Amino acid sequence: RRLHEKNLVEVFKTYELPLVSILARMEIEGIFLSAERMKVIQEKTDKRLEELVCAIHTLAGYQFNINSTMQLGKVLFEERHLPAGKRTQRGFSTDTATLEGLKSTGDPIVEYILEYRQLSKLKSTYIDVLPSLMDRNGRIHTTFLQTGTATGRLSSRNPNLQNIPVRTDEGRLIRSAFVPKPGYVFLSADY
Repeated sequence: RRLHEKNLVEVFKTYELPLVSILARMEIEGIFLSAERMKVIQEKTDKRLEELVCAIHTLAGYQFNINSTMQLGKVLFEERHLPAGKRTQRGFSTDTATLEGLKSTGDPIVEYILEYRQLSKLKSTYIDVLPSLMDRNGRIHTTFLQTGTATGRLSSRNPNLQNIPVRTDEGRLIRSAFVPKPGYVFLSADY
């Protein structure tokens, strides 16, 4: 046990402690967010969400609350006769896993609903929120946590800038709004 503790102390002294001052400077410096890019992203997202709502309502034949599990379940399973998955206390499940399973039916409403949900989440989590977190210089100051994960990796919060999707076009677009200072570059590293 003492050897294990000694190894942890060595890791702390060699890696973790020297990183504290670097992370503190990074938090104070912040990261620049282009308000202009975010405005374009917001407008583009709002337009696409309107198109998706219109397409979903057109396919359903009437307007309904897409965010209502009960109303969406009625459209998908009672009116469009798609194969229902698991039931909940309030009706049929319309969670993402269920909708992903319905993609094979070829019904275009399923794809539109999945895209609508993805964009809505990005909008409410990042697109609408990040600009409000900028300081007067256009910078966002996250908090880095050295002990925030079980794996020992660095994490961030307030806001969590690590969860912005990188695999989707929309996520990459949001990430593109973060701009390094002239003469600087962003560096992604693991240790």
